[in-house]
Amino acid sequence: MSAEPIMEPVMTQVDPIDLLNAIEEASPMPIRPEYIEGTAIVPPQPNDHHNDGAFELSYQFRAAGFRLVGMGNGYRAAHKDGSTMALVIPDFYVRRRKASELDESYRKAHKGWYPVDMIALIGEVTSTNHETDTGPKLRTYAAADVPVYVLLNRNTGTAHCYTTPVLPDEDPTKAYYDGETKVDLGDPLPLPAPYPTLDTAPFLKD
Repeated sequence: MSAEPIMEPVMTQVDPIDLLNAIEEASPMPIRPEYIEGTAIVPPQPNDHHNDGAFELSYQFRAAGFRLVGMGNGYRAAHKDGSTMALVIPDFYVRRRKASELDESYRKAHKGWYPVDMIALIGEVTSTNHETDTGPKLRTYAAADVPVYVLLNRNTGTAHCYTTPVLPDEDPTKAYYDGETKVDLGDPLPLPAPYPTLDTAPFLKD
């Protein structure tokens, strides 16, 4: 699907979780909206090339012994006051731990969203909404202190590994990653230890 993502500013008095639930219920087709930098985003449906590549990367982590790699879960990041900062559904991720009873209680209390501190590495594969992955999501993951962000940018034909998240003050929109490794799609993408070097060839177009 080539449509651009739907983006709507969120009224501050509305719980973003409730807003996303309302958007899902009102949609005539299955969707998985996210909340990033004060905006509700309905990403376009990914195509087969996107999903096949994301699965291939997940398999590479599995083959390297990382059993806690996954796809599909939603994660919540919070401000210091406990309010919702972001609600994200990464294309793939490596968790720090299996969901504990406490994590499941958190998920129940937050209507289906796990705590983002479960995540050690997050990965995104760009679609038509590539600006979201390279801007708001990058800043959001850094603000949430996700240690490693892997980005496969099909728009520019490059792969990136971002490390060392920095939040210079309390404004999450100013967060960034201090380290970056960049290669062309098709070249191996080195990741920090203990992760494997990723084969990005699955993202080359036939």
